Amino acid sequence: MKRAPFHLLTLLILTNFAFPDVRPRSVDAAALKLELKKLTVVGNVLYLAAHPDDENAAVLAYLSRGRLLRTGYLSLTRGDGGQNLIGSEQGKLLGVIRTQELLAARSIDGAEQFFTRAVDFGYSKTAEETLRLWGREAVLSDIVWVIRKFQPDVIITRFTTEGGGHGNHTASAILAQEAFQAAADPTRFPGQLKSVKPWQAKRLVWNMYNWGRYSDAETTGALTIDVGEYNPLLGRSFRELAGESRTMHKSQGMGAPEGRGTSANYFKPQAGEPARSDLMEGIDLTWGRIPGGAAIGQLLGKAWSSYQFEDPSSVVPLLVQAYQMMQKLEANPMVRYKAEETLEAIRLCSGLWLEAISDRASASPGQTVTVNLAVINRSRLRLRLLSVSVEPGAASKQPDLRLEYNVPATATIPLPIPAETGYTEPYWLAEEGTPYLYEVRDQQKIGLAESGPAVRAKVRIAFETAELMYEVPVLYRWVDPVQGERYRAFEVAPEVSVRLNEPVTLFANGQPKRVHAEVTNGTGTVSGTISVRLPAGWAADPASIPLNLSVKGEKRDSEFRISPAAGAVSGPISVVVEAEGKLLARSVAAVEYPHIPAQTVFEESKGVLLRLDVKKVGQRVGYIMGSGDFVPEALRQMGYEVTPLTDESLLVANLSSYDAIVVGIRAYNTRPLLQTVHSRLLDYVSAGGTLVVQYNTLQELITTDLGPYPFRLSRERVSVEEAPVRILAPEHPLLTQPNRITASDFEGWVQERGLYFPGQWDPKYQTVISTGDPGEPALDGGVLYARHGKGIYIYTSYAWFRELPAGVPGAYRFFANMVSARGSKDGS
Repeated sequence: MKRAPFHLLTLLILTNFAFPDVRPRSVDAAALKLELKKLTVVGNVLYLAAHPDDENAAVLAYLSRGRLLRTGYLSLTRGDGGQNLIGSEQGKLLGVIRTQELLAARSIDGAEQFFTRAVDFGYSKTAEETLRLWGREAVLSDIVWVIRKFQPDVIITRFTTEGGGHGNHTASAILAQEAFQAAADPTRFPGQLKSVKPWQAKRLVWNMYNWGRYSDAETTGALTIDVGEYNPLLGRSFRELAGESRTMHKSQGMGAPEGRGTSANYFKPQAGEPARSDLMEGIDLTWGRIPGGAAIGQLLGKAWSSYQFEDPSSVVPLLVQAYQMMQKLEANPMVRYKAEETLEAIRLCSGLWLEAISDRASASPGQTVTVNLAVINRSRLRLRLLSVSVEPGAASKQPDLRLEYNVPATATIPLPIPAETGYTEPYWLAEEGTPYLYEVRDQQKIGLAESGPAVRAKVRIAFETAELMYEVPVLYRWVDPVQGERYRAFEVAPEVSVRLNEPVTLFANGQPKRVHAEVTNGTGTVSGTISVRLPAGWAADPASIPLNLSVKGEKRDSEFRISPAAGAVSGPISVVVEAEGKLLARSVAAVEYPHIPAQTVFEESKGVLLRLDVKKVGQRVGYIMGSGDFVPEALRQMGYEVTPLTDESLLVANLSSYDAIVVGIRAYNTRPLLQTVHSRLLDYVSAGGTLVVQYNTLQELITTDLGPYPFRLSRERVSVEEAPVRILAPEHPLLTQPNRITASDFEGWVQERGLYFPGQWDPKYQTVISTGDPGEPALDGGVLYARHGKGIYIYTSYAWFRELPAGVPGAYRFFANMVSARGSKDGS
């Protein structure tokens, strides 16, 4: 069979992220009808804001699912600096969760997801601080790069440049306005022009929001759009889609209603040509805007109008013809994207099933895996399977066979993983960046939501005179007895991972302590040694430990006795495995939640040796975990015996056996039972116990009566971690016993001082320290101390959950004082 030679465009088969795993994508006939209609629309819109959850999902759904425009959301950050309602992950691990939550949301509202390298460093009160810390030009360069690649006709911001509120929000609007001009200027970021061309969007608008409460004066000059329309092919309104989309932000507790009925949104012009009646006014949204594209538009229009729900494959010849014509057009990002959409539409209309399944979930460089490929033609079209190959590497087969109706064509390909293959990890975490900007050296990766698949298969299919190349991610598949068929992405993993069990090891005196490291075998056989690297003045016994592992997945615990010399100071500790000439010093963090695909993150196997004079009183501490934190580990390092208090324990256990009870962050937001047992906790205090309650938010607060006397939370926070702390009562027991607290104890803090400070409180509460962001009133309520009966109640909004795991010395001393406030139950 003679085949016309032409450029082969490849398409990576997308996956359904609405599932809690990755799996080959499929759609129903109604959704496919919409996808065919979308092929005829040539127009792009980019929505831009600062964080995950800043986007207006109803607008995204309206533009993507309703207007059928290519729609993207550019979130400047990945939400790394926020709080986590569903687990203990913080920082970059939280950013990984929120990245996947955004991708899950986009799979529902139909938009694409982009990011810059900016790190969410926590709450910022000014745009000036945000731009200074991020590096204004660096983040602006990333935005310009995304605009030049995506080529939006319209850019929409969620925030304005007027300021107020979160500094990240205002900064996003400032940068959007600058990028609107800079993307079209060839003198700005000229290094990008090797890969992209300058691009001028038609207009920049602000998607106003005030929870729907606007005066006529406020909306004067704004364009009004109803984003609440119902789409019969989807069987849902765009607001319903938006509610489902927003609910994917589960780590933020963003469950949302699925609204129905009209919903006016307002768009105010910010730059470019104003629109009077339509957001896309004055923009040609047909193939006529592409030189030589009119005929393609006609073919795609015919495919859409002649589409049969009972036989989608009937339009494949038209789609293939249009696809072939696209290859002859001048290279253009819009054409390239439409060609990818057309290639996917051909696969979906023909019912073509493509899969590449590994025989294991992961492998290390140098190992060989078996990839099982299956191709099924589930239509009556005459298709041929020409070749299959797997990358990286050059493993391939050329079966050149006809694909009979609904008969699987299979191939098994052994794939040696090349020794130089990198590990599978989020690309933005592969290199050490700064606290404010990720390090990404590959310009082509900037803006991407996630790394591409570690291993992919290429499947070459022939349809009459056309050759179609599809790229399929290699997955691992298994059957769960409860959830059925499951998938996850195949990963290239380290030969050995090693984890230091204690992120902070506290040395309150000169006595040695035991440190444990856990080694996990990622290959078949590993022989070598494990050792620790220490700062000057510290010694380990033994210096190294022989390591011999023979079974993949086998774990081995190693123990070192760490001793400080008399003059040794605090410093870092790391653990290293030396095997077969390689130094391996990475731990594996598995991020697994039911609403997102499983993620693997590699971290340095390191911790902190903290030499600190800290005293404590008492021994037994009960801990009520809230949304998740690592404070119990810090308490154990201080020498406390910590017992997690389950719901059952809170109901029936003898609480009087504890010297103190500590309530974890956001417990009064996430533990409904606390409303029932709150009086029991106050009885424990009255009988002589110490109760320390860490911060809660105003949202979803299960009770407003958090203490024995009234106090009211506010939204006030102190975001500058270096903000001065003033000691209000230097001789107060909380600042003198058992550790004398001074200004030096507030040095070296990370990210912030505290959040959701009480704004009002009963006079029975005593305050001991005060802090405030520069130029703002001081907040005195960060630690509220009150005697209740024979015991002591403390509420604290300072960010101990960040400072203790970071090894901040003063945080340990102050927290020990709070837990020791009443003394031990045996009277000492």
